[in-house]
Amino acid sequence: MNRLIKIVCVLAACLGMLSSCARTDKERSKILKIYNWADYIDEGILDEFPVWYKEQTGEDIRIIYQVFDINEIMLTKIERGHEDFDLICPSEYIIERMLKKKLLLPIDRNFGKTPDYLDNISPYIREQLNKLSLPGMETTDYVVPYMWGTAGLLYNKQFVTQDEVMTWDCLWNPKYRNKILMKDSYRDAYGTAIIYAHAKELADGTVTVEQLMNDNSPEAIAIAEDYLKRMKPNIAGWEADFGKEMMTKNKAWLNLTWSGDAVWAIEEAEAVGVELGYEVPLEGSNIWYDGWAIPKYARNVKAASYFLDYLCRPDVALRNMDANGYVSAVATPEILEAKIDTTIEEYSNLSYFFGPGNDSIRIDRVQYPDRKVVERCAMIRDFGDETELVLEMWSRVKGDNLNTGIVLLIFAVFGLLFVWVVYRRIRDYKQKQRHRRRRRRW
Repeated sequence: MNRLIKIVCVLAACLGMLSSCARTDKERSKILKIYNWADYIDEGILDEFPVWYKEQTGEDIRIIYQVFDINEIMLTKIERGHEDFDLICPSEYIIERMLKKKLLLPIDRNFGKTPDYLDNISPYIREQLNKLSLPGMETTDYVVPYMWGTAGLLYNKQFVTQDEVMTWDCLWNPKYRNKILMKDSYRDAYGTAIIYAHAKELADGTVTVEQLMNDNSPEAIAIAEDYLKRMKPNIAGWEADFGKEMMTKNKAWLNLTWSGDAVWAIEEAEAVGVELGYEVPLEGSNIWYDGWAIPKYARNVKAASYFLDYLCRPDVALRNMDANGYVSAVATPEILEAKIDTTIEEYSNLSYFFGPGNDSIRIDRVQYPDRKVVERCAMIRDFGDETELVLEMWSRVKGDNLNTGIVLLIFAVFGLLFVWVVYRRIRDYKQKQRHRRRRRRW
């Protein structure tokens, strides 16, 4: 009888656990977990998507939204922590790494009666991201391109001329000592240094920007380190986000930054009477792409796929562009019409992005680079096993902030403090001993 009772209890416990799991899975199916860069989406879209999703599917959904500021942090959470985010927004080199490690799920484009907006993506952007494809795994089957842009120089027109920023040489010019801010990005810094070091070969056509930026041989790493250390005395700071604000306040004159940050800074600076500009130097630079993907441990692939479809609606893409200053990968007539600015005097060739017939468009050249600018830029690929070597180099460049004299001075100060502390303790000890002897006498 006791044995029967035990069996019944075990079965009841198992049924309880199964019921709990079923209930948890059901609750999880009503949640969409998103992991994105900070300030990289119009927050109103996050509020409106559940309403749209209910209209399309008849199902309720609640969004849990978290942000990151470094690609590698996001990757570590997915890879090692098995975090069950349904959507992430990695950059191209992390996309390549995640494809290699089989960390992404294919996008389900079975939207039923809902229009498939994913075809609104520019063929040019698709072509670029598909360079990351692996045998049997085309990138755009796993990734929906989101935003893209260039790395270049934001400059204060009062102190720096346009001609000066058309070459990376200005970053090494002692004229701008302590007036330069650098993005705290080892990839952009590495690419800039290696391009500048081979400016002559680039001009001669004996090497390409793409070859240089993706050369992570020991020789290339040593060259980049040498040039970055030569540049370092001019650097006022390494920044992740405060550079654009510093530029608007005249506290720095040059900033290696991304085009979207430049758009924000130029607009903010104009409001306070500071005139900023942005250029991609003639030697060439990095052109980057961010995309949305569904990670391996996602638990709501359906809602994630619908969210990606929603982001590719032209009206939604425009709102996201206005919110963050970057350029959407969506390339529809509605986007082009909204972005044409007849007050701009210069014309840009955007046929590569919007298609034939769009080779003479008045548009913001910072957001939408001319074909000639794009042609002198290239995408930085995943460095693979050599990533650690580049990171070690970057650590040496940033960490070697103190010259020998300052180091000696610091040691001397600490030495004096140590001597002073020891002296005080010995003195206090002797005073206590004297007090004790006096008490004994009394």
